[in-house]
Amino acid sequence: MTAGDDTSYPEGATVPEAPAPGAAPGAPAPLAEPGAPAPGAAPGAPAPLAEPGAPAPLAAPEARVAPPELFDAVEVARAAAVEEAAYELGRADAVAAVGLHLGADAEDDGSVTHSFVAELPGYRGWRWAVTVASAGPHEPATVSESVLLPGDTAIVAPSWVPWDQRVRPGDLKPGDLLPPPADDPRLVPGYVDSGDPAFEELAHEVGLGRERVLSADGRAAAAERWQHGERGPAADLAKAAPASCGTCGFMLPIAGSLRGVFGVCANGSAPADGQVVAVGFGCGAHSSVTEPAGSPVYVSALVYDDGVDLEPVGSR
Repeated sequence: MTAGDDTSYPEGATVPEAPAPGAAPGAPAPLAEPGAPAPGAAPGAPAPLAEPGAPAPLAAPEARVAPPELFDAVEVARAAAVEEAAYELGRADAVAAVGLHLGADAEDDGSVTHSFVAELPGYRGWRWAVTVASAGPHEPATVSESVLLPGDTAIVAPSWVPWDQRVRPGDLKPGDLLPPPADDPRLVPGYVDSGDPAFEELAHEVGLGRERVLSADGRAAAAERWQHGERGPAADLAKAAPASCGTCGFMLPIAGSLRGVFGVCANGSAPADGQVVAVGFGCGAHSSVTEPAGSPVYVSALVYDDGVDLEPVGSR
């Protein structure tokens, strides 16, 4: 008898299951998930046994181990390493170039790699790695490959860097060409608004245009480089200067949006002549520097020798 149902059933009769909450009257009860406890069972009770004829769960596949013959094939692997070294060193020196057996590691269920110390000048920390394989248990081991590999302590060449990332300022010589990347973020097409009103006004005024112009990212990168470079306010020369370039009459402000931050030095006697300088940079050739009063050479105090008896040399 279900809740809210007044129907009575004879003793021993099967009482039909109540439908799931929200299910239409007469709908079958939902199937229980595999491994779920039976309805009404106490928490932690074991799951009911599978019905007769239900498929059994799949067992986890057993890990397959490489045949032991491959781990024992040390001499086969050594001979392959010696043969590999003989191409460059000759047979006699190749035998000595293959050193102590370091161990063997299974690559899969049919191949094992043996390692030997590489006794080669300039190859400290390197090892000979020889991979052997077989068609199955009790089958002869054959050599798959033999190579010379660096270990954790080996000296190896640095990672390869594309040529366009290796170029540094000052590397270009007369006749060298360095094209910018096709997607260089520092440049935008000339028909795009550069974001620099001074440049836009000048280009319109003279009726000329350039195929590509500096982008906002390009100007920001240049400003960052100049501000923190050798002609920036943090330079040792600027720290010892009597005043900054921002107040120097020899500084020519550059055009554009960076006008208030950078300029070009026009003092032929200054170390930054013809170079871009930050307004916070400075040197001893500032236009406001004046000659100090008095002699620039230090003169010691005058010494009087009155009262001192002097004796001519050679009087005795």
